[in-house]
Amino acid sequence: MQQALDFLLHHIELVVFLTVLAEQVGLPVPGIPLLLAAGAVAGEGQANLAVLTCISVAACLLGDMVWYELGLHRGRQALSLLCRISLEPDACVRRTENFFVAHGVRALVLAKFIPGLSTLAPALAGLFKVSLGRFFLFNGAGSLLWSLSFLLLGYVFSDQIGYVADLAVRFGTTAGIIIAVSLAGYVVFKYFNRQKLLRELRVARITPAELKQLLDDGQQSVIVDLRGNVDHVADPYTIPGALRISAEELEHRHHDIPRDRDIILFCACPNEATAARMALMLKRRGISRVRPLLGGIDVWRELAYPLELVIAKENAVGTSKISS
Repeated sequence: MQQALDFLLHHIELVVFLTVLAEQVGLPVPGIPLLLAAGAVAGEGQANLAVLTCISVAACLLGDMVWYELGLHRGRQALSLLCRISLEPDACVRRTENFFVAHGVRALVLAKFIPGLSTLAPALAGLFKVSLGRFFLFNGAGSLLWSLSFLLLGYVFSDQIGYVADLAVRFGTTAGIIIAVSLAGYVVFKYFNRQKLLRELRVARITPAELKQLLDDGQQSVIVDLRGNVDHVADPYTIPGALRISAEELEHRHHDIPRDRDIILFCACPNEATAARMALMLKRRGISRVRPLLGGIDVWRELAYPLELVIAKENAVGTSKISS
């Protein structure tokens, strides 16, 4: 532990740059605690606060630029990748979409303070074709605000942070083990919770081939596209006849779901997580004939099954009953 602290003190600028950059590109590294520690080092007179702030902002902009470019040129693939590295893939894009739609490009200023939004927001800015100049302006302001906030906290409370560091040195390996076990436990809990949800619906899924056969046979099934607006901007195609109803809307409109037809739900989440969660919700409300589409829209596309262009949102949302 003492060696780690010595390394931090002598290479604080490099450590800040690499840690913040890694966090911004989506790696699970503790950026905020490191900024607090760096601020404390500056408070002890062993580093320059202005230099640390500039380094942190530069790392933020570099990492965010990667996702901005991916969102600009590889919109759907970028969102899919971000969801796959998230601990809560069914909620990550939807939560960021709502925030981005509500605040526009100004969301970039506050996104770094909200867990899960920091990496997604630059990708959404690229997806929505925010100009490079406006992206740098607002994202730069957010990066500066975020970096300076935690560096200043560390600077002001340098004595208290130094005391915590002394305790860490005193307890040494034991403290490191406790932290590592806690983080590992959280990740394992999220993983097994997700797997439990998916196991509950595994036997009830419908395969793309089975759904294609239902469509070919003219079966009166209700197909619901649960993807949000951002997903449709990135990928404006859907399964023929599918209704566009987001997960949030479906929770409020479940009374409109017919009980005498098969209900097929699909999304673009890894392991069709949103569709599985919504299917469980409908089952709890007495709708038994509901199944998620195995593999979602991505597998349907991979099999070269027919797709139709989404013309307008009002074709699917709010203008008619689901059963009509």
